[in-house]
Amino acid sequence: MFKAKNPIHPGLNIIIVGCGKVGITLIEQLSKEGHDITIIDKNAMKVQEIASTYDIMGYAGNGASYNVQIEAGIEQADLIIAVTNSDELNLLCCTVATQVGNCAGIARVRTPDYSSESTYLREKLGLALIINPELEASKEAARILYLPTALEVNTFAHGQAELIKFKVPQNNVLDNTTIAFLGKNITPDILICAIERNGEVYIPSGDFRMSAGDIISFVAPRKIAKNFLEKIGFKTHQVKNTMIIGGGRAAYYLAKQLLQMGISVKIIEIDKNRCEELSILLPRAIIIHGDGTDQDLLKEEGIEFVESFVALTGMDEENILLTLYARQVSNAKVITKINRFTFKSVINTLDLGSVVYPRYITSEAIIAYVRAKKNSMGSNIETLYHMFDHRVEAIEFRVYESSKVTNVPLMNLPLKKDLLISFINRNGKILIPSGQDSIQVGDTVMVVTTHTGFKDIRDILK
Repeated sequence: MFKAKNPIHPGLNIIIVGCGKVGITLIEQLSKEGHDITIIDKNAMKVQEIASTYDIMGYAGNGASYNVQIEAGIEQADLIIAVTNSDELNLLCCTVATQVGNCAGIARVRTPDYSSESTYLREKLGLALIINPELEASKEAARILYLPTALEVNTFAHGQAELIKFKVPQNNVLDNTTIAFLGKNITPDILICAIERNGEVYIPSGDFRMSAGDIISFVAPRKIAKNFLEKIGFKTHQVKNTMIIGGGRAAYYLAKQLLQMGISVKIIEIDKNRCEELSILLPRAIIIHGDGTDQDLLKEEGIEFVESFVALTGMDEENILLTLYARQVSNAKVITKINRFTFKSVINTLDLGSVVYPRYITSEAIIAYVRAKKNSMGSNIETLYHMFDHRVEAIEFRVYESSKVTNVPLMNLPLKKDLLISFINRNGKILIPSGQDSIQVGDTVMVVTTHTGFKDIRDILK
């Protein structure tokens, strides 16, 4: 056992098994949000280093061991999160924990066989969540390739609403246009909820004047988003083909979705055995055995003419270089997978197109669950998404009971600064709200804000 922490703590008691990239991301975020964290990992030196860095409890040992869990305090824990490199160990950790203690279990499971059975496994093993980072990252990539002018596409309200990020080009209709003018003269059916300019992020009001080079996030009902982009001069047809470098799990999940969307797929993979597996798993894809970093091979396979290019190797540096090369020789829509979060300021200066971070997708789903679990008030968090390097949060709340925020016209609510109510989902219909609209019991409501840590819809009030 390593460094102890003050036992008087307002947050949840959480045990995290596995101190890899996702484990450390969760430790950083959840300790910031005031939870009592205990970590378990087989690597004693790693445990000691992380425990002293974050001032948390740490145990070296097998996280699936009954004795190790008892020693780590499983009987007092509210939640166990298993994010080791082994799916089986993660499932076993959670199963042992839910039998011993009265706690919820979240397991990271990445193998396609288990992922297709995740609902069954979750119910049978009594788990709160089963999360697959590669599958979630591939869903994000597929949404982007469906709407390639976007830098990011995220869904809310069970897919009925979309949060879309794009960059304003030179001489675009939005250049030098105010938000109010856009709403009155171009379309009232979307809401611009965050703008990044020269590294600063703004939650804009009606008199905010947009400019070329701005990175804009807007929310819209699913069918409207495409129309809006077309209206302001973007091409919005989905790509016809894609080249994927790397044939790992993320490539398999992405290729499967793209083929279902009618997009033709070519995967270049260096491991011959994996190529054979992929050709059986994905009979409609073209699988090329070769080194995806070989320029001659890339040219031979048509990199100059592909409509989209996705770098999914296991190495961030390779993915970055591949994307920069694709940018240089083609007009392809590019997507880069990045696992580590170091040198973020350098990465931001590179023209990498859409960047997908699997570990952040994982941690967001878990943090949304933790905030919802901590909250016992009259609303619950359905979806949580971090924007602009964690400087902005988009949170979807479900409203269960009457409170100070319900049945009051939005213009009369004393809302905190730097906050926008972006949409109201009422019985599956997405409303872009005006000042006269009000929040009703049963709605889900999306809030975009630079404040962090909201757990209840009432947190939007001053």
